[in-house]
Amino acid sequence: MAEIEYIKNVFRSGFELKDIEWSTWAEPGRIGVEHHVLWAPDAETGEDSVGLLLRFPPTAHGDFHEHTGYELMLVLDGQLDHSDGVSYFKGDLVVEGPGTEHQMSSSSGCTVLAIRTRPAEARVPKKPIREVVSAAS
Repeated sequence: MAEIEYIKNVFRSGFELKDIEWSTWAEPGRIGVEHHVLWAPDAETGEDSVGLLLRFPPTAHGDFHEHTGYELMLVLDGQLDHSDGVSYFKGDLVVEGPGTEHQMSSSSGCTVLAIRTRPAEARVPKKPIREVVSAAS
């Protein structure tokens, strides 16, 4: 039987989502990001995609990476900052295509639904990227 996960009202503050399990995303280049896995890649079934809820406390950031497939990010709460200088807010939907590169962060904190159709690969930026700073700075 297929598994169903139900999370009531994901648009409430991401820091109030205490009824789901959050784990620290421990990976080189990531600082402070927490995640809740909705589904993950599975070599046995050939599944490449991943669905995650991501929670960025203020000044947390992911690694700089390149997408090998599409990534969809829906900001559920707060402000998500893109390394190219654009910020996205609650209700914004961002779709990045294969070959795009970025580092995501949050100066003030945010919660995001992230879906990747294929894995991402760590990269080194070829040009300066947005510095991760607190919104109070």
